[in-house]
Amino acid sequence: MLTALRSAFRLPELRNKLLFTLGILILYRLLAQIPVPGVNEAALGGVFENDLANFFDLLSGGALSNFSVMSTGVYPYITASIIFQLLIPIIPKLQEISKDGDAGRQKLNQYQLYLTVPLALLQGYGQAAVMASGAFGGSVLPEFGFANAPLLTSSIVISMLAGSMVALWLGNLITEQGIGNGVSLIIFGGIVGNMFPRIGGLLAGTNGVFLVIIFLIITVLTVLLIVYVQEGQRRIPVRYGKRVRTMRGNRLMMVGGQSSHVPIRVNSAGMIPLIFAGSLLIFPSTIASYMQLSSVAWIASIGTFIVTYFSVGSSLYWIMYFLLVVAFTFFYTDVIFRQQNLPETLQRQGGYIPGIRPGRRTEEYLNRVVSRITLVGALFLGFVAILPWLVGLVLQQPGLGSSSLLITSSGLLIVVGVVLDTMKQLEAQLLMRHYEGFIR
Repeated sequence: MLTALRSAFRLPELRNKLLFTLGILILYRLLAQIPVPGVNEAALGGVFENDLANFFDLLSGGALSNFSVMSTGVYPYITASIIFQLLIPIIPKLQEISKDGDAGRQKLNQYQLYLTVPLALLQGYGQAAVMASGAFGGSVLPEFGFANAPLLTSSIVISMLAGSMVALWLGNLITEQGIGNGVSLIIFGGIVGNMFPRIGGLLAGTNGVFLVIIFLIITVLTVLLIVYVQEGQRRIPVRYGKRVRTMRGNRLMMVGGQSSHVPIRVNSAGMIPLIFAGSLLIFPSTIASYMQLSSVAWIASIGTFIVTYFSVGSSLYWIMYFLLVVAFTFFYTDVIFRQQNLPETLQRQGGYIPGIRPGRRTEEYLNRVVSRITLVGALFLGFVAILPWLVGLVLQQPGLGSSSLLITSSGLLIVVGVVLDTMKQLEAQLLMRHYEGFIR
């Protein structure tokens, strides 16, 4: 790997791409230090003991911890992408556009950008309102509100919208002129950057060196497991029938007849189920925290019950987390698989699975294979999701939660996925120039 990196840096074009990517990531981290107007820094310090704040800080690439102009990060664009992925199988017009090749993908991407703007406005206002409400233990924006300070509130929301669009622009620059997927790399940079303060916090505590070593070993073993499962796939053999094609000069030529395979990944859903499940579990406790402040006794007691049993320290929280991750993995994989429409594509290209009739029988066969292999991927994602809780139980500290790993479960999946994708892109660039790459 080090030899391949040296080879990449010897090539001017690849060296420029790598340095450009690194420069954009550094620029993003610098922009993430610019706070929005009117931030109360004293109250900001205690906010990130809350899991909802940590969850959004992960997706903002670490910018929310400073409540900067980049706090919404690329999350509105990710939300828009997920919405369109769920809408394409439902809306026939979107299905037609998605089948138009590159032109269709560009049009869908344009629609996603249009949707990103209102989502960024809504998320920016929502984050600021939550920070101003004191729901996380202190009012970070004490003067926020159109009734109290309309000019300040407008400037906060507009600056967060601008930050989100700048983050998306920087990500697109990396994709076009650098190495790797820019949006994913921006999130990756924030996750890795937040790992070092966590190590410092552990070292400052009792038995800090021992805990850092234990958590480092657990994190490395988890990464190895994620790599093994993420790269796992079931290869379904496919054969293409021979066809007679008329060439120039009215000559007939036999084409086709070759064999190939369709790779079906063990984990096709990525980290999306973790985002869905985490959002669904965190919001009830957030809403219930407001119910606790009610003067009506039964409403306050319901709020206390929900906060108690839907917090990270509760075993019920982690059991529900596991079940929801498994359920969302099946749901999202099914959505993605239906969008690919493999049986129709194979039939149109003259391909068939040996021993399986084209058409309906092929579709039933592929659905059975996907269901079986998704069960492994779903259980794997569920295990990764509750790994912090399991580590806490083993260490007899069940309240550790996500702090029992140097990087959170969602963060580990993002980091591994981004690194593998970037390595493969660099591998392709090196192989084009006849260098030995990373992956053998």
